[in-house]
Amino acid sequence: MQLSRLFHSMSASIQEQEMNELLEMNETTKTYGLTLAPADVKSMLEARNRALSGYGRVELGIEAAKELIELFSSSSLIRQEEYAETLNELQEVYYWLKNETEDRIGDRKLLSLMKEMFEDECEGALELLRSRLEEFAERFRRELQAGESVFEGGDDDWTPGI
Repeated sequence: MQLSRLFHSMSASIQEQEMNELLEMNETTKTYGLTLAPADVKSMLEARNRALSGYGRVELGIEAAKELIELFSSSSLIRQEEYAETLNELQEVYYWLKNETEDRIGDRKLLSLMKEMFEDECEGALELLRSRLEEFAERFRRELQAGESVFEGGDDDWTPGI
């Protein structure tokens, strides 16, 4: 019985720390007119956990969520009214893409690819972004199967061949 209380206490402490870390991101994002309320952060963490569970993934920290916020908050295509919902959708797309590329592309490169497509090709349209990323993932898998992948490697040596 005590062990279950201990785990619950540790889990609550971790969730509180993650919420605080994401709320602290508001200091940076407010320069772009974007902030997350505590309820938005809670929703984001819940969406993250659903995506991780749905894709059979385990992630020990929230670094990817923080990088996603940092990278996408500078977009002129995201308005405050849709900010939290957009982040939740981008997070789901990110974890889907991690699976589709078999974790062979570093987080920063993958997020940069998403941002570039979001801004340039998709002009902020999330459904179009998902469609373009599906095409990218299919090309990636074909090249991987052919043994010709230029996508493998860390964050420093990969460039999108789009």
